[in-house]
Amino acid sequence: MHYLCNGKMQPLTEIYKRNKECRGRSRYLLSVEVTVSKDGETIPARVVYVRNRNNCKEYLCIISTDITISEDEIVRIYGKRWNIEVFIKICKSYLKLSKECNSISYDAMTAHVAIVFTRYMMLVEENRQETNTRSLGEIFFYLSDELADITWIQALHLLMQTFVNTLADKFLLTDDELNQLMDIFMAALPKNLVECLGKGA
Repeated sequence: MHYLCNGKMQPLTEIYKRNKECRGRSRYLLSVEVTVSKDGETIPARVVYVRNRNNCKEYLCIISTDITISEDEIVRIYGKRWNIEVFIKICKSYLKLSKECNSISYDAMTAHVAIVFTRYMMLVEENRQETNTRSLGEIFFYLSDELADITWIQALHLLMQTFVNTLADKFLLTDDELNQLMDIFMAALPKNLVECLGKGA
């Protein structure tokens, strides 16, 4: 593709050759304002050249049509958007985000997406364990927070409450009879579980 720069249509490689690199400790090599033509309409844009960290002889061109933001902000936004693109690509290509669930139920689709994202988080955590010698630190707590919906004690409380309500409706038991059944049930549970249920009540 060619862009209008200094009154001449030029490819990105030629624009880079004709302009000087930014010196110092800048995050980018070069920033140039160009004009993009689309369907007969001209749109002002900024091209930011960023060095490839893995190969100092190569560079990446980031084009933004919002010329009011700084070059550092363009690089920052691109970095976040690229991570999102990689995330979606992996979910679709390897974790079957768009193919595994054929249900038309909204709840089923929501549950499927949650499962796929959980798989991705587990793979990322495993990859970090294998390739990064740093402590898991905050990533462990972030993963726990993402997975946590309700605690297992809360879930057990909900199940018990549902069970009690079902007994009361089906067998027309009084409150005293229900309390006696609950006392018998709690007495049969292990002591540590009873203590946890008491704390979570």
